Formats: sequence, structure tokens, C-alpha cells
Amino acid sequence: MSDTNHIKEQVNFYIKGELWEQIPKFFDELHPADIAEIINHAPASSHNVLFDLIDDEVKPDVLAELDDQAEADILEELSDEEISDIVEEMAPDDAADVLGELEEERSEEILELMENEESDDVRELLQYDEDTAGGIMTTDFVAVRVAMSAGEAIEYIGSLELDEPVYYLYVIDSEERLTGSVQLWELLKKGNREKPIKELTDKETISVHTHTDQEEVARIASKYDLSSLPVLDEQNKLVGRVTVDDIIDVIEEEASEDIFKLAGSSDSELEDTSPIQACKARLPWLLITLGTGFISSLILKSFMNHLSMAEIVTLSFFVPIIMAMGGNTGIQSSTLIIRGIALGASHSRRIIKIITHEIIAGATMGIICGTTIGLWAHFVISQDTATTIAPSYLALTVGIALFSAMAFAAVFGALVPVMLDRAKIDPAVASGPFVSASNDIFALLIYYGITLLMLGVFHLA
Repeated sequence: MSDTNHIKEQVNFYIKGELWEQIPKFFDELHPADIAEIINHAPASSHNVLFDLIDDEVKPDVLAELDDQAEADILEELSDEEISDIVEEMAPDDAADVLGELEEERSEEILELMENEESDDVRELLQYDEDTAGGIMTTDFVAVRVAMSAGEAIEYIGSLELDEPVYYLYVIDSEERLTGSVQLWELLKKGNREKPIKELTDKETISVHTHTDQEEVARIASKYDLSSLPVLDEQNKLVGRVTVDDIIDVIEEEASEDIFKLAGSSDSELEDTSPIQACKARLPWLLITLGTGFISSLILKSFMNHLSMAEIVTLSFFVPIIMAMGGNTGIQSSTLIIRGIALGASHSRRIIKIITHEIIAGATMGIICGTTIGLWAHFVISQDTATTIAPSYLALTVGIALFSAMAFAAVFGALVPVMLDRAKIDPAVASGPFVSASNDIFALLIYYGITLLMLGVFHLA
């Protein structure tokens, strides 16, 4: 790895100096993924220059590893014939990903230039939504007839030209419907060579359909520790498989998407550096937060009519703490619930257990933090001779308010993602700005509501 990093540093040095003739010899020593990483991080103006320096046999593998922006820059400069030659050497799913990024008219022209067998495979994949099992699967798989023997299956495998490694053979009937799978090593055992495939078949093979969401595909593969998943069409015919490299890509993509949603943004910012696009992604949530500020100001103004100026000044010391603690508690709860939903907990009793856990945790943390801030408030207020209210009463008010705000925020942060999930809305949007903004309003209402209640008790006393 250290040698690879050293080579990459040298290449980057030559890129900065535009010493292009020095680079090809270093590319010959690097893995296609490392070459793609160099191009991804290079200035956009050098993307095509660097791609031209790659050996033609390696270009398909490098193109498959490029990020969207670098890929778009390179495809824009390549001719249809050049793209056709490259994608013909790619795995069908990678070729479909590349052509799927092009305009439909140009994509069709490139498909016409390809060999019929390769173009048919790619066309089949392009008909599916890119976020489904059909959109991420490859048609490069091995299927054997149930009537074959293990020896016949081995000979059949040896006659194939495969772009990707195969560890499982899928067993199909006369109508090409999946009946099970066989691990390759089972066929290689000497004692199994003469056995019929049906005796070695695992009939409990887990599969997905072409319309299954890619996130669900990744969850199933992770749950059952699968390196590939067979994909069936609406007639339950075997049409492809999702391989582990695509599953890893999906996990990374979905995690990145959720992280951006937690921040009230979009993963499109990784692909577009335009400030205008960044504003479009972030501004809606910021405007919601701004609207929350308007509501908070109205709440503050409303309560001013019921409190003396000295009380308002004293109580205002703790407003930022109440709002911040409530917001953070809500974010913690919603994040945990969203993670549980992503792992499939929403389809089991475990989600109820998680919600109960968050309610208890929120109340416990509220007691601890409420007690702490109450002691601090007593110390701070006791130094102020302007207030006419006993420090112990105001300290108790602040302590109870923080406990209530945190307990409510834990419940609210836990329930909102579950409710959105039940409504078939992505629960990730419930986190970040939405939960924190809502909790700001509720924290203020709780704080001043308890304040008025406690001060009423004080005056009655």
C-alpha cells in the first residue's frame, strides 16, 4: 500500500507540472481503482488527458470506477465509436450504468454500434429503475438445468467466458424458473461428479425480484451474508444476479444519502460544485429553520406580557440551554430510530423496544441534566439582587423545564421517524433540521409554560 501511495504522489506531482509523458509508466503499475481515484481528484481540465494515457485494455475497468463528474467529462469528449468499444468490454451492469448517464438518443446510437449479444444485455438492464434490483444486477451469471449431473455442469462452466467470478450456480427448470443454487466447490468434490444436480441443490435459495428496492437488496445480502443474490422477473424467471461489489456500492450510496438528509442537504452536492445547486439543496430546510425562529420570537413576545422585566432577563439566561439540550436529545433519538428502521427493525417488535428505550433514556438524562442546571441556576440567580423571586423557585423552574423538554424531545424524536415510515415517507427527512427546529418550539413552550405555572404557585404562596 505504501508503494501505491508513493506512485500516486508521483503521478499527482506530474499532473500539477503537466508532465504527461511521465505518467503512463506509473499507470501500468496501478490498479484501475487507483487510477480512477487519481482522475477523480485531478482538475476537470485534465480528466480527458489522463484517460487517454491509460492502456486501452484497462480503460473499461477505470471507467467503471470513476465518479459521476469525471465520467461525464470523459464521455463528453469521446466519440460514440470509442464509447462503444469500451463498454463492450465492461460487465453488463457497469455498461448499463455508463450508458444510463447519457442522453437517450446518444445511448441508443452507441448500443447500435455494439455487438448484438452485448447490446441486448445492456438494453435489458436499462429498462429497470436504477434504484432497483433490476437496475443494479448483472446478466452475467451461470444457470444449469436441473437434469444435469455435476460433471456436466463443470464442463459447461468451463466453456463459458465470464466477466465476473462465479461462486454459485443457479439451478433452473425447463421454463427457466429458479429452483435453487449449488456452490461451485460442491461440484468439484470427487464424490459428487456423477451425482445429479438436483441432489446437490439448495432449494432454500434467497432471491429478490427486479422491482425490489436496492436498499432492501443490500439489507437482505447483509442479513444472510450473501456474496450474490439471484434476481427474478415477474414470472419468477431468473434474469440476473446482484454481486457483492454492487451491494457495497449500494450500502455506501444509501449511507451517504442518509447523512446528507440528516444535515438537510442532498448528495447531489458531491456531483455538482455549483453554489446555486448547493443553495437549492440546503435552502428549503434553512427556510424551515428560519420559520421556526419566527414562531419562537412570537412565543417570546407572548410570554413577555406575563412577566416582569427582571424575570424576563433572569429566565433568558437559560433559554439557549433549554433549546440546545432539547434539540440534541431529539436528534439522538431520531438517529437511533432511523438506523433501526434501516436495519429492518420497523418490521418487528424491536422498534417498540427501541422507542421504549429512548423514552426511559430521555427521562433519565432529563433528570440528571435538570438537576445539574437547577443547581447552576440557583448559583447564578442568587448573585442577582434585582429579581423579586427566590432563587430556589427559579432554579426549580429551570430544572423542571429542562427535564420536561428533554423527555419530550426523546419521545418526539423517536416517534416522528416511525410515523413517517408508516406513511411510506423516507424517515431520514425527520432528522436534522426538522426534529431540531420542532423541538426548539416545544422547548420554549415547555419552558415558559412551566415558568408561568411555577410563578403562579410562588405568588399564591
